[in-house]
Amino acid sequence: MPAKVYFENNKRYYEVWKKFVDEDILSQGILKEYIESSWMRSRSYGIKPDKCEVRMVLSSDELGKRRLKYLNLINIARPFMEAIYNSISEIDMIVRLTDPEGYVIEVFGNDSVFLKYSELNLKKGSNVSERAIGTNAIGLVLQKNRPYQVMGYEHYRSCLHEWTTAAAPIKDQDGNLLGVISMSGSFDLFHPHTFGLIISSSLAIEHEMSLDRINNELKRTNEHYYAIMESITEGILCIDSKGNIIDINMFARKFLKYDDGDLKNITLRDILANQSLRKILNGLKNHQKFEEEELYLLDKNGRRRSCIMNLTPVENSNGDLKEYVFTFRGSKKIHSLVNKIVGAKAIYTFDDILGQSKKINDVIKVSKLVSDTDATILLNGESGTGKELFAQSIHNASKRKGNSFVFLNCGAIPRELVASELFGYVEGAFTGARKGGTPGKFELADGGTIFLDEIGDMPLDAQANLLRVLETKEVMRVGGHDLIPIDVRVIAATHKNLNEEVKRGNFRQDLFFRLNVMPITTPSLRERKEDIPVLIDNFYDYFTKKEKKSLVGISKEVYRLLTKYDWPGNVRELQNVMQLMVNMAQDDEEIVVKHLPKYLMETKVQGDYKFDDKLMSLDDIERSAIIRTIKHCQGNLVKTAKVLGIGRTTLYRKLQKYNIE
Repeated sequence: MPAKVYFENNKRYYEVWKKFVDEDILSQGILKEYIESSWMRSRSYGIKPDKCEVRMVLSSDELGKRRLKYLNLINIARPFMEAIYNSISEIDMIVRLTDPEGYVIEVFGNDSVFLKYSELNLKKGSNVSERAIGTNAIGLVLQKNRPYQVMGYEHYRSCLHEWTTAAAPIKDQDGNLLGVISMSGSFDLFHPHTFGLIISSSLAIEHEMSLDRINNELKRTNEHYYAIMESITEGILCIDSKGNIIDINMFARKFLKYDDGDLKNITLRDILANQSLRKILNGLKNHQKFEEEELYLLDKNGRRRSCIMNLTPVENSNGDLKEYVFTFRGSKKIHSLVNKIVGAKAIYTFDDILGQSKKINDVIKVSKLVSDTDATILLNGESGTGKELFAQSIHNASKRKGNSFVFLNCGAIPRELVASELFGYVEGAFTGARKGGTPGKFELADGGTIFLDEIGDMPLDAQANLLRVLETKEVMRVGGHDLIPIDVRVIAATHKNLNEEVKRGNFRQDLFFRLNVMPITTPSLRERKEDIPVLIDNFYDYFTKKEKKSLVGISKEVYRLLTKYDWPGNVRELQNVMQLMVNMAQDDEEIVVKHLPKYLMETKVQGDYKFDDKLMSLDDIERSAIIRTIKHCQGNLVKTAKVLGIGRTTLYRKLQKYNIE
């Protein structure tokens, strides 16, 4: 609108203002709608039109805190404000920056202006919102988030009637108000281009704010990139298309024994062994990608170091090769990790279970039926009846066969270590705990099967923890607080009568019910004596090949005597006896009675493999077998445990149980 029209309208605006103030009558159709609405709001705020008091002013401390809060906005806006002020410094006008609440946080102006309009308190810290001083351009911008210009009698307060202000919002990328830039001065100094200048300045500040935000995001991205590069536990190198190293992380530097300053002129040719160098350079030439490739790196001292690497080409937006990302880990680390995660491997299947008896075939049939379910299985049976063989076969016949089969003998580890073995521990959980902690057997078996042998020997406190894991499918490491979800199939085994152990208070009844979902009993060898010749032949073939013996067979008398023996140590005992006889026989010799172990010979003298005429319990049979084996091994407990097919810890426990000295 031309200035002349403004001046003419200004007289009419005064008449409208006077009538509104004196008579509370607002003439319609003369003022702009937003001015009329602002006047009405100003009156509702209790603004006195004939007063010029400053209602809201910050203290110096409050102003300092507010300026600090909007320091980035001030720093970006100041050059633009200064440029505007320099262009109008010869006339009495000021340039102000206001925060979203209407407080002036930066101002440029002549001292003469501040002196002339001192009653308006134009300096920093004053509030110029509509609620504070009534209708004004800055207040309208704060209300509507768009540019406004208010002149002369459009202001609600009389002390502003000689004043004109052009104001524009400064917004972020989402359109949210960050602040207001404005230019104010005497109404007589009004120029039509003033409004456009302020709008252009606000847009320029927004653009600069956007650039600053992008630069800060890039800076943060670079910081994150650097932090990730430096903290990741594998080597990372960035390589240009010519094979020059342009970036390298701390792991790679340590692995190659280089300091930061050593890497300025290092290329792939300096860190790759000759054979690996040819392969990689040829791949670079053909823009080839490598995955899990084994190669040798050379450290600063020229030492070859085996590693597993990945090489990924990085292209620019045009599809042209820009650089390569080279990642690697030491082979030892990889192999250690694989062994740690995989644990024991199930190698046996149902085809490895030998026997033609109805007893063994019935158990195999039931085991196959439950293999592909997730039901918890409890294998009952005497020591040496092949409970682990059945456990592995069940795992390999299940949907979990591609995952881990983890074994734990609950009776072969110290009481205080059972929990940490089962559930793992966190760093610092106890004296000697490995740095970084370690996962337990349940974590290592995740997705697969855990086989808990000798479950009847598990301490009661560990039984309570095991029960919770079976119920919740979650483990908590010793010394930790986080619950770790697991998906594990449990197969437990015991040679004890757990029902009796529950009655004696040695085993939790609730854990017994949880484990006894699918009970399977592996038959003793004396219950399937028709299978003994098959087992003898199998062990004979195995040990003659293993020991590279050229024997001529086994005598019928040995078959007869071994078949009549009751085998308290079951298949494991038979296996050990066969190994002993194969080792005792000479090449081109037949295995005969003289090759039988001494304790079996002694049993034969007593009555053709009948221990005595009275019936004996399984415990009595086991005690007798241990005593005879100790005598045969001349008191050597290590050899005794080996012949019996049990661990030394188990042997010591049985010696204590049967009071054998």
